[in-house]
Order: sequence, then C-alpha cells, then structure tokens
Amino acid sequence: MNGTARSVIVVGSGPTGLLLAGDLATAGVPVTVIEKRPHRISNLSRAFVLHARTLEQFEARGMADELERVGRRLARFRLYGRLSLDLSALPSRFNHILVVPQYEVEEVLERRATEAGVRFRHETEVTGLTQDAQGVTVEVRGPGGGTESLRAAYVVGADGMRSTVRNAVGLPFPGRSVIRSLMLADVRVTEQPGELLTFNAVGDAFAFLVPFGDGYHRVICWDRGRELPDDAPVGLDEIKATTRRALGRDFGMHDPRWMSRFHSDERQAPAYRAGRVFLAGDAAHVHTPAGAQGMNTGLQDAANLSWKLAAVLQGHADDALLDTYQAERHPVGRSVLLSSGGIVRAAMAKRPWTIALRTAVASVIDTVGPVRRKALGQVTGIGYRYPAPRGSHRFTGRRAPDVALAGGTRLHEALRGGRFVLITPEGAGARAEYKDRLAVERWASGRRTTVLVRPDGYVAWAAESADERTIETALATHVG
Repeated sequence: MNGTARSVIVVGSGPTGLLLAGDLATAGVPVTVIEKRPHRISNLSRAFVLHARTLEQFEARGMADELERVGRRLARFRLYGRLSLDLSALPSRFNHILVVPQYEVEEVLERRATEAGVRFRHETEVTGLTQDAQGVTVEVRGPGGGTESLRAAYVVGADGMRSTVRNAVGLPFPGRSVIRSLMLADVRVTEQPGELLTFNAVGDAFAFLVPFGDGYHRVICWDRGRELPDDAPVGLDEIKATTRRALGRDFGMHDPRWMSRFHSDERQAPAYRAGRVFLAGDAAHVHTPAGAQGMNTGLQDAANLSWKLAAVLQGHADDALLDTYQAERHPVGRSVLLSSGGIVRAAMAKRPWTIALRTAVASVIDTVGPVRRKALGQVTGIGYRYPAPRGSHRFTGRRAPDVALAGGTRLHEALRGGRFVLITPEGAGARAEYKDRLAVERWASGRRTTVLVRPDGYVAWAAESADERTIETALATHVG
C-alpha cells in the first residue's frame, strides 16, 4: 500500500481524537488531524475527571503517572443525600477518581501524538466528504480560505456533538434534551469546600462544585424555576443563589473567568461506522454530565478502535475486524446514556414519592455489595465486558487486570507499544514470527491458564492447559 492508502484522517483534536491519533502513529500508521480551532490548549475545560479504566489505558501507554502528578485523587464521593460511593475497594491500582482538567489531559495526549509523528492541520474545517471502495476524500478549507482535497484509507469523526463528519455520511443522531438551562461557570472562592467534589440536589435545584487546581472552581447548577434559552444572559448572582439553595452556601464565589448557559442532551448515533468512516466520542454519543463519564467513554472508544485500524491497515487483519467496534462500543454508549440519565433524573426528583424512591435506591447501592460493585463498575468503566463467541472461556471479552508477570513486570507495561500480550505458564515458547506485534510473558504465579490480551487490555482468548497447536491457532486468529 502507498502512504495515502494506509493513512487515517482524524477530525477533531479533543481527548478522543488525540488518543486515537497517537495510538495509530505509534503503530506506524500515517495520521493527519483536522481541527478547526487554533493551535492552543484552552484552560476552559469541559471535563474534569478520569475514571479507573481510563487511567488503566493511560498506564498501558506510559502516561498515567504524569497525570496522577498533576491531578488530585478522590477515593470516595458523595451524591445526593446518603449515597456515598467508596472507590477504595475497586480491583484496580487506580482505586480512585482523578480530578484533572481536560486541558491537562489534552496537553499530555497532544505531546505524545506529536512525538509519534501525527500531522496537525489547525484552523482547518471539513466542508465535504466522499468515499469509495479504496478510500475517503475529505474536502477542507484552511486558515487562508483556500480549499483542498485530502485522501486517506479511513476517516474518524471525533468532532463532537455537532459532528460535520456524521452529517456528511448521513448518520442520524436521535435523542432529546434531558435538562435545560444548566448554568456553568469557572469562579474563585473565598471559602474552600470541605470535599473535593461537592454535589447536592434539593428537588428544585442542584449544584456541583469541583476545583481545577489553578485557583478556580467549576460550578454547574440548575434552577427548575429558571429554564431559559441557552443564549439568555447568566450572571454570577444567579449562580450563587442557585448554589446556596442546593449546597446551603455559595462559598464566596467571585471573579468568574467564564459563565455560560447550556442544555444537556441524550443522543446516540445508531451506527458508529458508515463504510470507511467511523464516529467516536461525542460525535457518536452525548449524555448528561452526571457521573463524569463523557470524556472517559470517548477515550475508551479511541482505545478500542485504534488497534483495529492499525491491524487492518498493516495487513494483519481483515476489514471485518472493524465491525466489532460497533458491536463492542455501541452497547457501552447506550449503557452510559442510561446510567448518567438515571443519576440526573434522580437529582431532579421533586415529588415526595420520587424522592423516597431515590433514597431507597441509594440505600440499596450503599449497602448491597453486588449492586454497589455493578454501579461502580459502570461509572468507572472497569465493569464492562465485550461480547464473546459462544463456548469461549469465561475470561474472553473481559478487562484484563494489571496482573503481575514473571521478571517483576506487570501487564500494563507489557502492553506498551500497542502489542498483544500472550501470558502462558512456565515452559511455553516465544513467538518470534509475530515480531513487535506480540509480547510473550509468564505468570508470576503458578496459574495454568493461557491468556491472550488485546492491545486495548481486553482478553481476546483464553484456555486452561492449552497445547502448542491450540495456542498457534489462537494467535493466527487474533494476532494475524
């Protein structure tokens, strides 16, 4: 294949697009990122939380420690009323929430992508897109107003809720607005909240407060009695009054650097793939900010899709592998819509019976172990598993924990570089024919299970006491 025939164009340089582009470039795939914004990392962050599964993905790329240094850990966070979720028992090294602004995440991801050779085209807007059996042609308009055509084997739209790429391929975005006239501001405070994440709901109002670490706090609040259009002015006095109703005080908010009013939608594209064009992140799904799952879900989309695109473009897998992106990620997107929507609807509860129901559900989550583990698994991302063929080993499709390997290493270290990892009992031979696509490791324990872990950290195949022929068949099927 020539360079164009094996290249990818990523539209959008938010966290999803940056992780995807960096993964592809690290695997040797030529990548161009198209971004209509200027080249600068804004300090006006939309998201502010990384969950455990996302931190595990960063760990497998050697970036988690840097983000842990700039963020702040939270092992427990309280939702409305009595419900308090304790993350310390999560089966992960990252048994906490990491409060870190989106712009810090973007900075780390952009540096990695640049070092890997990604080509960035800022102040460039997609104006059209056509595809054929060999590739995709993208029409763009640059900063000087001139137009040109770019060609690639595949295009990924990571360009947000109003995705130009999604519209260009004619994919619908069904759904509806869930909550209107949310107010958002970045403010300074004279009184520091007692918790890192502060949230409460009182029926007619709710408020959420989180620090950025640069002296500013993000406040998101809502007043049932003032549902105004998005373009209606919003003032600090209104934000302070709503916060006082929900939290009991306004913490002396002052000096806002940004205030806005917006609405929150629940929408999901019915298909994440249209021929050679894919959607990821907010271009594929949007939901309420409850649970802080938006950025995390998009980053998981990117981690799922990147290794598959690289495998197909490098001739190690058939194009049919790319269909598994829809099969694996669309149900997760749907689940996030339901869980985040449930949280925000509970926060908006007004009638006595709905508030009583909310209290009962919170009590069940707080006291019933299996229910609590499932809720935490959904919010943090570690509880999701992908479909597995009938008759597969029980590990297949599950997230592989960062297990200890012989020689003092761990799985996430072995995954670096976008490789598959084959973990075998003592005595299994190396697989030099797979070169840099596969790392062969040994269990640090006496476990006899043989496990093949995909580059995104999920189990592709596993077997008890597998012989050489069975292992070779599995490698040929999954590694290529």
